[in-house]
Amino acid sequence: MKFKKFSALMVAAALMAGSLTATAFADDRPAPAESGSKEIDTLALQFVPSRDPEEIISGTSDLPELLIAAMADRGYTIGNVEITVSDSYEAAGEALAAGAIDVAWLPGGTYALYSDETDVVLTATRNGLSNDSETPADWNGEANATKKDGPQVTFYRALIYATPSEYGKELAAKVNAGEELTWEDLDAAQWAVMNVSSSAGYIYPTLWLMDKYDGKMITDLSNVTTLDGYASAFNQAASEAVDVIVCYADGRNDYEESWSIPADETDSTGKQGLGREDVIWNELNVIGVTDKIYNDTVAITMADPDVYNSEFIKDFQDAIIEIAGTEEGKAIFGIYSHTGYATAVDADYDVARAALTVVEN
Repeated sequence: MKFKKFSALMVAAALMAGSLTATAFADDRPAPAESGSKEIDTLALQFVPSRDPEEIISGTSDLPELLIAAMADRGYTIGNVEITVSDSYEAAGEALAAGAIDVAWLPGGTYALYSDETDVVLTATRNGLSNDSETPADWNGEANATKKDGPQVTFYRALIYATPSEYGKELAAKVNAGEELTWEDLDAAQWAVMNVSSSAGYIYPTLWLMDKYDGKMITDLSNVTTLDGYASAFNQAASEAVDVIVCYADGRNDYEESWSIPADETDSTGKQGLGREDVIWNELNVIGVTDKIYNDTVAITMADPDVYNSEFIKDFQDAIIEIAGTEEGKAIFGIYSHTGYATAVDADYDVARAALTVVEN
C-alpha cells in the first residue's frame, strides 16, 4: 500500500474518531509576551472571500465601532479598525503571517497551513442544519431543503454537488437512483474547486475521494479548475460551465434566492441573479458528503507584539465573544453563519494540520 493512501485512511479514521490529541504535534512556536501597548493606531482585520466580498464589507460595517468600544472597556485605545477582504484564502494567511494584518477569519485548513506564524484565538460556533445525513440523495430535492435550525455545533460538512449541466444531471440521476458513482464517472466531469488550503473547497473533498476511490485525489482528476471563491463556483454551476462544484453544506441556502431570479436583478443581500428557472434544491444535487470539519477560526499574527501577547489575546477573545452575543454582533457574524465564538488553542487544529499534510504530500 502506498504511503499516501495509508496516511489518508489513517487521517480519515482520526477525523471520525477524534483520536488525534493535543500531543499529536510538537508546538515549538514562540510563546506570546505577557503584555503589550494598549495604544494601537490601527487594528487590521481581514475576512476571506467565502462569500461575495461586497456582501462581507457591507455586513461587517458596524464591527469597527463595536470593537473599538469593547476594547476601550478593557483599557485599550484603538484609533481605527480597518476591515478588508482578501483575494484568496492563502492571501489572508500570508498577510497574517507577515504581520500585514493583525487578525483574520480563516477556515481551519488555512489556519493549519500558516500556523507556524499565526495563532488561533477563537473557534466559531454555528447553527447546525436540519439535515446531517451521510447519504447524498437525502440532501436533494425541494422537499429536502436544508434549514439552519439545528443545535449549536462546532463542525460543518462539505458537500460535492452535481450542477445542472448535461453531464451533471447524469451524475445526479445515478446518485438519486441509489447507484454508486465510479471513479470513471467523476473523472469524466469538469470540476471546480477552491484553493488547496480551503477545508470545504479542497481538503475534505480530497479526503472523501481518497477514502472512496482507492487513494485517488483531486490532483488525479482529469479536468479541474481552481476558483477564487464560492461566488464564482455558484456562477459556474448556474451557467453550466462545470459539472461538479464543492462547497460547505449550507452553500445552497446562501444562494437560494439569487439562483432563480433574472441575471439583471439582485437578491435581498445584493447578490446578482443567476438566472435559473427551477429552485436550487432541485438543480444543484449532492453526490458526496464529507466527514465533519472543525469550524472556522479567528487567528492573530505573531509578528506584532502588541497583538501577540497574552493580555491582548484574552481581552480580544472576550470582546469578540461579547459582541457576538448582541443583536448587532449576530447580524455581523451571520455573514459566515457564525452564531458565536468559543476560545481556542492551536492544538484544536491538529487534525486539520494532519489532513492538510496528507493533501499536500
